[in-house]
Amino acid sequence: MTTARSTVHAPRARCARCTRGAPARQRGLTLFGLLFWAIVVGFLAYLLLRVAPTVNEYLTIQSAVDKIARSEPATVAEARQAFDKQKDIEYSISSIDGSDLKITKENDKVVIGFSYDKLVPLFGPVSLLIKYEGRSH
Repeated sequence: MTTARSTVHAPRARCARCTRGAPARQRGLTLFGLLFWAIVVGFLAYLLLRVAPTVNEYLTIQSAVDKIARSEPATVAEARQAFDKQKDIEYSISSIDGSDLKITKENDKVVIGFSYDKLVPLFGPVSLLIKYEGRSH
């Protein structure tokens, strides 16, 4: 009487007989994939470096406008002069002047608004146009 022998495999171990003929599964990034993602990340970093100064200028203008509106200027001319003085102090404001501000009164509070376009050259004939707009809080 002959008995059939069965081989018992460990749950995670594989013997040479089980993997024979099966192609090895490869994982990882190809050189083409690596170059593609390097170009994408590099371009996004370049865009960030070109746009960050304009965002900084917008935030500086916004804080100056808020500061002037909190001081409750008596006249429109006084508000414009206060902005021009703030512009002289803040070196990063170059896109607008006091004459570009829209000054109104809402519910007995001075509201100062502004809007301007910023053209950011990227490379060659390609540029990025950003439209900034804001008002005092």
